[in-house]
Amino acid sequence: MGPLLDELRAALGDDGVLTDPDLLRMHERDEADLCASGTPLVVTRPRDTAQVAAVVRAAARHGVPVVPQGARTGLAGAANAVDGAVVISTAALDAILEIDPVSRIAVVRPGVVNATLAAAVAKHGLWYPPDPGSWESSTIGGNVATNAGGMCCVKYGVTTEYVLGLEVVLASGEVLRTGRRTAKGVAGYDLTRLFVGSEGTLGVITEVTVALRPAPAESLTMVAVFPSTAAAGVAVAEIAAQGLSPSLLELLDQTHLRAIESYRPMGLRTDAQALLLAAVDTGSRAAEDLAGLAAVCEAAGADEVYAATDAVEAAALLQARRLAHPAMEKFAADTYPAGNGGLVIDDVAVPRGALVAMLDGVARIAAECDVPIGVVGHAGDGNLHPNIVVDRADPASLERGRRAFDEIMRLGLDLGGTCTGEHGVGLLKRDWLAREIGPVGVRVHQAIKAALDPTGLLNPGKVL
Repeated sequence: MGPLLDELRAALGDDGVLTDPDLLRMHERDEADLCASGTPLVVTRPRDTAQVAAVVRAAARHGVPVVPQGARTGLAGAANAVDGAVVISTAALDAILEIDPVSRIAVVRPGVVNATLAAAVAKHGLWYPPDPGSWESSTIGGNVATNAGGMCCVKYGVTTEYVLGLEVVLASGEVLRTGRRTAKGVAGYDLTRLFVGSEGTLGVITEVTVALRPAPAESLTMVAVFPSTAAAGVAVAEIAAQGLSPSLLELLDQTHLRAIESYRPMGLRTDAQALLLAAVDTGSRAAEDLAGLAAVCEAAGADEVYAATDAVEAAALLQARRLAHPAMEKFAADTYPAGNGGLVIDDVAVPRGALVAMLDGVARIAAECDVPIGVVGHAGDGNLHPNIVVDRADPASLERGRRAFDEIMRLGLDLGGTCTGEHGVGLLKRDWLAREIGPVGVRVHQAIKAALDPTGLLNPGKVL
């Protein structure tokens, strides 16, 4: 593939074309465990849209697949490379091009880190709500490609609610602009939403126009401790039924509480079966609204309900939730030493009224499959993340883990849910997406893919 590398170097310069074996290995995969990956031929780091287009055109001429990658924090294998691919890293596409406080928009390159954008717009009294757990490292391009969610989704929605327009390099190397900068606009098909959540299979995102909101009032935060996950689920359903509007409503089960406390001791109630973390940002009504949430939790059987006394304590509670993933990674390592502990992280969303059935079902599946499963999630919108702990070195453990994963997926769909609430499909859930959308849905997906990427150049093997 010397001619391809020569073309890439001519377009990007030597510093934009990386072939060092160690760097190639670093770009093989995202954070999804037990998903197949390959070693790319080359990692490219374009610095503008023209260079992205040049990379795509060169790869197309040589019949080489293209895999876009951001920070590789994904949990479904959507950014995993295939052998011999050209990886397009967005690391150098990290400019905030514009912040417009009047129109309340920002225009950014895909490599901008979520937390960096949040800090930049905060200086203008504005806020970019989507906040995935990896917000301090994940990029806006990756968030858009997977339609990422986060802890504020219960009130403010997922990424797609904030994407007004995109610039996308198509498989042909042409540059497409979609969407608008205006507060309203309904001209033509909604191509912007077509690309949001497409996981790099329809085009390479090179620019994103996002909507911003005025910064919310300071939040008030509380914790409710429950004797069972089902009781916590009852509280969540009743909060929704009463029309209460928390800005955050998160669930941690006992496995996660113990894992977090072991990872970073902070005085969490490890004897509790479940904990709900809730917040409100309703300004002058916040104290009243928080009291309403507390009353619902107490009526549902909470053993203890307490409010954070100040912003520092509230931030500590929120940080505990953000530590769930690294804490469970340590839990897996401790459970199966010698580096063999692995996590299969599920991402199932069900209607709020089915949350109790889902939680009870996960507990039953863990017992039947004889695998440790910890549950954490955005309880307020029915989006749970069962963490299945497996021993990578033990085929029987892997098989039990896969069976548990499939049973959780099957239960979620049976309860009227979806196979992914925010992590995307990637490699992990292709079969389950097909079951969810049915044969007609599959054909429509394939027709769209064929129209935009007829040779299957872009991120092959992902989604469908």
